[in-house]
Amino acid sequence: MSRSELLKDDDSAAATELGYVFTFLLGVLLLSMFSVWAWDIENSTRNRWNEQALENNLREVASAVERADAASRIDPSVLYAEPVKLQAVQIDAAQLTMILDDSELNLIDSRGRFSDTISISAASAATHEGEVNLGKGSIVWVVYHEGVTSISMKAPDT
Repeated sequence: MSRSELLKDDDSAAATELGYVFTFLLGVLLLSMFSVWAWDIENSTRNRWNEQALENNLREVASAVERADAASRIDPSVLYAEPVKLQAVQIDAAQLTMILDDSELNLIDSRGRFSDTISISAASAATHEGEVNLGKGSIVWVVYHEGVTSISMKAPDT
């Protein structure tokens, strides 16, 4: 047998190698698509949790304002102070501002992503005021003193 007879053109091994390469590339594509899908689910869930936490924070502060107003109706000379612990959010809270006026409590995001408003009953003679940046602490103080219900990040002086 001559040497040229021993060597043959065999394309079956090359086809198998190409199959391996395409299978590998398909696996990479599927894993990439799964990663993007999982990231999107995680991001959507985080956004939903942030919105819920911000809404809960606004409701808790509004409820504390209502309780301060109720205390002012019982005794207008009372000093009422209530700390409201804020739920943590996974966004830049320094961009969030809570503003209290005579008719409502507003949450304003300077980036325009979140905004919400809760009406205050205004059933007391107290005026309402205050503005807090949520990035400066985790507790908002609701204080009634001398006819004014206010929100602040600082505890009142006793």
